Amino acid sequence: MIADPAQLRARRIWALTVMFCVAGAVLAADAISKAQVLGKLPGHPPVRLLHGLVTLDLTLNAGAAFGVATSYTAVIALIVCGVIVSIIRTARRLRSLAWTIAFGLLLGGAMGNLGDRLFRAPGPLRGRVVDWINLPHLPWTFNLADASITCAAVLIAVLALRGVRIDGTSPAHAADSDARPVDRGECPS
Repeated sequence: MIADPAQLRARRIWALTVMFCVAGAVLAADAISKAQVLGKLPGHPPVRLLHGLVTLDLTLNAGAAFGVATSYTAVIALIVCGVIVSIIRTARRLRSLAWTIAFGLLLGGAMGNLGDRLFRAPGPLRGRVVDWINLPHLPWTFNLADASITCAAVLIAVLALRGVRIDGTSPAHAADSDARPVDRGECPS
């Protein structure tokens, strides 16, 4: 059964709207938290919360994850720009709510850290990412954008392992002419 073009267009618009709303929420939460941290933590010792379960400790990271490649900040920023473009181009095929949320988390996190690289000192494409969350037994500090990217990666891995495609179908149903979305979060029509 071939879907109605108007129905497909409505699903595409709905999926893109959800993705950009999730990305916007992540970006806003990341920006607000970084502004709060930069306003309150400099010059103070790390803040221990929940009996040491979480420690707030300001770190300015010029590199990638885990502080790797600190002298390649501009290259990292350009790679992130490519990732953002790729997410937006691929998002046109979204029909699965779970994939839509995963892409929104990934997009928001990438944009949050890219904003730091573009607009923070020492200058454009050289800015340092504001990291401030530390958990016990983890050797690195991270931020909400990093947490969002990690959640997106876990969700994408689960969806891939379950065989759910971004259009909401599974490989078993792909051969059927009337493939139905397998995740119960099908984008509404």
